[in-house]
Amino acid sequence: MSIFDFLKGEFIDVIHWTDDTSDTLVWRFERHSHAIKYGAKLTVREGQAAVFVHEGQLADVFTPGLYMLETNNMPILTTLQHWDHGFQSPFKSEIYFVNTTRFQDLKWGTKNPIMCRDPEFGPVRIRAFGTYTIRVTDPGLFLKEIVGTDGEFTTDEISYQIRNIIVAKFSQAIAASGIPVLDMAANTTELGKLIAAKVSPQLAEYGISMPAFFIENISLPEAVEKAMDKRTSMGIVGDLGQYTHFSAAEAMTEAASNPAGGGMAAGLGAGMGMAMAGNMMGASGPWGQAPQAAAPPPPPPVEKVWHTATNGQTSGPFSRADLGKMAAEGTLTRETHVWTPGIDGWTHAGEIDELAQLFTVMPPPPPPAG
Repeated sequence: MSIFDFLKGEFIDVIHWTDDTSDTLVWRFERHSHAIKYGAKLTVREGQAAVFVHEGQLADVFTPGLYMLETNNMPILTTLQHWDHGFQSPFKSEIYFVNTTRFQDLKWGTKNPIMCRDPEFGPVRIRAFGTYTIRVTDPGLFLKEIVGTDGEFTTDEISYQIRNIIVAKFSQAIAASGIPVLDMAANTTELGKLIAAKVSPQLAEYGISMPAFFIENISLPEAVEKAMDKRTSMGIVGDLGQYTHFSAAEAMTEAASNPAGGGMAAGLGAGMGMAMAGNMMGASGPWGQAPQAAAPPPPPPVEKVWHTATNGQTSGPFSRADLGKMAAEGTLTRETHVWTPGIDGWTHAGEIDELAQLFTVMPPPPPPAG
């Protein structure tokens, strides 16, 4: 090997990184024990940062641009090495390229159900999942706190830790929100912003930010969903007696029109028709009316629970009687924001009919003196 070839392999003149992956956060420039030539060219592309580590100490951080590695643009490394302005020799330093672009569509989800208290159903367990976006905002801090000496650091190496932070903050946010489970699907955007705001300060300690956070689904346990489906079906059926008559008429029509049944099908249809007619006639009632029996009383109305919002703070739940006392004491006014399941967002109390009455009820005139 000639001296020229030796010198050419000994010194590195151009330092850069082109990334063809979609998950690499940090890549260490491989020197292979070669020194970096003083005055070498450093190319940092858009969406990158270059961090110099000298003898285990964090040195200079370079943002996008083209640099000549000299003492005037490496102030920290110059100070660490006690270089003077006449320094011209090669030096050894580790160079880490940090990807500062957004890493999107990263997955998160609750490994175990989260317990929360719902104003309508009581204690319930819910699961949730979605996606989030991260980016490195402080390359030096990120390298020091997370990467260490890893030569190639990917999103998989940090996503598990971020998911744990998200789930912890999600549990806290859901427990403190007071939003009923049935209304969470309509408030996923607001919940996402709330959780991102809670997660961001902790991620900032690692030099990371979370530009976007999305909740794709919030679900209840399977047994609870089946119970809700039954409740919904009962609401659709409505009058159970009329539904029974309709089902009997459908069965009679199907039996009578079945050609394979012959006379038996006709007799069955006639028998079912007579049975249905007897049920509809009742003991003494006219055709189409139910027996004149005492109808059971309707179920009592469901008591609504209300939440109030004042100066950015929510309170509740309150019953209507509680709101009446608050209106009498003056702590509840027509301009107070209130919310209950079934209404779209926070509304002034004076704009809701059943609450507006609280402000119009006047006491009777006082008794005569004496």
